[in-house]
Amino acid sequence: MSHGPRSGLAAVSSALLAMSRHLEVRDVLKTIVASARELLDAQYAALGVPDDHGGFAQFVVDGVSEEQWKAIGPLPRQHGILAAMLHEARSERLADVRKDPRFEGWPKAHPDLVDFLGLPIRDGDEVIGALFLANKNCEKPEGGCGFTADDEELLGILAQHAAIALTNARLYERSRELTIAEERSRLAHELHDAVSQKLFSLRLTAQAAARLVDRDPSRAKGELHQVAVLAAEAADELRAAVVELRPAALDEDGLVATLRTQVQVLDRAHTAGVTFAGHGVKALPASQEEALLRVAQEALHNALRHSGADHVDVTLDRRGGGAVLRVTDDGCGFDPQAVRRAGRHLGLVSMRDRASGAGGTLTVESAPGKGTTIEMEVPGG
Repeated sequence: MSHGPRSGLAAVSSALLAMSRHLEVRDVLKTIVASARELLDAQYAALGVPDDHGGFAQFVVDGVSEEQWKAIGPLPRQHGILAAMLHEARSERLADVRKDPRFEGWPKAHPDLVDFLGLPIRDGDEVIGALFLANKNCEKPEGGCGFTADDEELLGILAQHAAIALTNARLYERSRELTIAEERSRLAHELHDAVSQKLFSLRLTAQAAARLVDRDPSRAKGELHQVAVLAAEAADELRAAVVELRPAALDEDGLVATLRTQVQVLDRAHTAGVTFAGHGVKALPASQEEALLRVAQEALHNALRHSGADHVDVTLDRRGGGAVLRVTDDGCGFDPQAVRRAGRHLGLVSMRDRASGAGGTLTVESAPGKGTTIEMEVPGG
């Protein structure tokens, strides 16, 4: 069978491998759509994940520009051909979708679709999505569809693997959510047990000191001394709780090895190339290592999810007795001042707070179309 410039087993293998590399649902959806459009040489492709209210929780397109997509307007509803694929759970191959009796039109800015191939994505008996392609790039038979029965079979194979990839991504995100929820619950319990009683005592002692200031300054002074002791103990308890949240890998492997491992995982999970290099960095105080790791994670999240970068480079170098971290991407960039004025922070506030809390500094270099570099320096111990 011939399917355009990327036909054959190698193209199918490439598409399936691309889907299996991603761990987050949105990335999986985008990869499925792009793979399907390229594999079957179509002008447009889309994938919708239904919600429980007659619409789509997510709808991803390929072949439509960002400007076109914004002009089209709100996400489509489950009607017409989309409803047939979702509710009747069968494939649809049409010479001209506009002539189908179920066709209900589309917004004015919507591109014109003619020949059409669509089918449901199923996980067992559950339909978890609708995948369709339109306007195959080929000579159309008179009154016929450009998409062939072979195309339909190939898309069916892709949809089966898409169901696996999408289900795995959902399980991964659910697992991560549960882990975060469990950790928050554990921390809340720890804080309540370890700190709340101290804070309660602190409050009562401060109130007692306030009442004694005028009539018994000597006793008030003693109470205020006790306030200072309780505050110090509460601070120690909080510090201990936070230390328990320090990533285990940092204690076991150190900062360089932990960063290298995380970058390798991200490189496998995303289409962008992610690299790491570390040079001459010695062990740093625990607070500085954790701050560097958290800032690296936040910067990588921004670069891989929002910048559209093809390459993201992470470096960690020794500088004096400390270290300097750089996360550089070749993505779309942004105007840091405009972001700040708009009240959007892209995690910059938390990164600056982490750097400052560890005695370090954070700088951000970016401009529209020029990529972004996040640099954090810590002084060491």
